[in-house]
Amino acid sequence: MLKRQDHEQPAAIAKLGWRYHHLGVPTDTPRPHEKYITPYKMHVSGFDSSQFGVEWMRFEPGSPIADIIQTVPHIAFEVDDLDEAIKGRELIGEVTTPSDGVRVAMFIENGAPIELIEFKRSEK
Repeated sequence: MLKRQDHEQPAAIAKLGWRYHHLGVPTDTPRPHEKYITPYKMHVSGFDSSQFGVEWMRFEPGSPIADIIQTVPHIAFEVDDLDEAIKGRELIGEVTTPSDGVRVAMFIENGAPIELIEFKRSEK
């Protein structure tokens, strides 16, 4: 197996065409301008204001989100076809639809959670 060189993009970008979306970082510390997401018992902040896509996530006891996502940072990529992108991957939980036109799946790669997001944009 050929190893990636320092100057090369990860295969997810270079070969699969996935696009960086955000970095999710778990925290126990309340942060300014948190938004509460009731079904997931979690607070999120930073996504809408970080020029690098850093999103802070704070979970309440009893959150249905997998423990690894609550404790280990994850990177998220936008994909054109979620069903194709997850073929052959062991998912953490099910594919979810957190909002209209958005589908999300997560899996583990090299010990870290990876999130894949598909957006169905309306044609105008």
